[in-house]
Amino acid sequence: MHVVVGLSGGVDSAVTALMLREAGHDVSGVFMVNWTADEAGYCNAAEDFASARAVAEELDIPLQRVDFSATYHEQVFQEFLAQYARGRTPNPDILCNRAIKFAPFLAHAQRLGADAVATGHYARLQQDADGPRLLRAIDDNKDQSYFLAGVARGAFERVYFPLGGLTKTEVRAKARAAGLPNHQRKDSTGICFIGERHMRDFLSQWLPAQPGPIVDRHGRELGRHQGVAFYTQGQRRGLAIGGIAGAAEAPWYVIERDVERNRLVVDQDPEHPRLMARSIALIDTHWIRQPAAIDGGHRALELAVRIRHGQALQAATLELGAEGRSSLRFAEPQRAAAPGQYAVFYQGEECLGCAEIDQVHSLEGTVTP
Repeated sequence: MHVVVGLSGGVDSAVTALMLREAGHDVSGVFMVNWTADEAGYCNAAEDFASARAVAEELDIPLQRVDFSATYHEQVFQEFLAQYARGRTPNPDILCNRAIKFAPFLAHAQRLGADAVATGHYARLQQDADGPRLLRAIDDNKDQSYFLAGVARGAFERVYFPLGGLTKTEVRAKARAAGLPNHQRKDSTGICFIGERHMRDFLSQWLPAQPGPIVDRHGRELGRHQGVAFYTQGQRRGLAIGGIAGAAEAPWYVIERDVERNRLVVDQDPEHPRLMARSIALIDTHWIRQPAAIDGGHRALELAVRIRHGQALQAATLELGAEGRSSLRFAEPQRAAAPGQYAVFYQGEECLGCAEIDQVHSLEGTVTP
């Protein structure tokens, strides 16, 4: 079987290619270029490609460099900016997996004659008679099923995730034992077009500054912000608030981003009722596999859910509406949910799908940018 591996230059994709070759597959690599604007030197595309090429040479597999940057800019980056401009908090990794890694990449691999593609994601796939199921990785600390929840189910019929049954320690040990040149390479953090810098520094290059007041919940001005879009719900760092008369020497947290009045509302309570969501309204509900209860006509479903990557699974009840709309009520209030983020649904080990958060119903009102 011919499998095309998305070689990123990191150790995870390198071990993915190694494992598939050891399993007897005909393996080739594709290095995806998704971002070309590297004027500040934060995106290490050239270094990543050099690492991927060294791995391909060590494994004796062909490597092709393919430019998907135009598609990425149109389908991921423009949506990313539009969401931030509206005061929402998008997740570009979910958008990228849906729009790039399991769409044009898969199509390109098929044009190369591939039977399947593979990536270094920490997740598992189970091919059942009724189609594929996406499962959480064995290593819950590395599980990346959250980022894959928006991918079309049909794409998973031609995908391998060899790392889903391994821990990161085991992956690095395999790379070291095989003599892979990047076995000690540091894991990448964030997304390429932002790199290691702060989100606000990056967004300020693309969105205009719109300074306004930072106020407490009584309306007293405590400072100034550079634009509501540059801050996130629950944010603590970067507010530059200090020495407020009558206030405790404690951190301040963003409890509301008031887009209409261009102001940030802050408080010193890290679990202020405005930060704690009792339920959320969802749009664009996407199913990898609809549970049998839904197929049987039930409109309410008990699920486990995550509203951010790495969060522990939370109990919730999903109420299904029309035209992809639904609502999710949590068993326990959840902190810092924000419109634009994704709620990802689970039953046991299986990731069922996701939906975008449209409104947050907190313990003290509704948040709708």
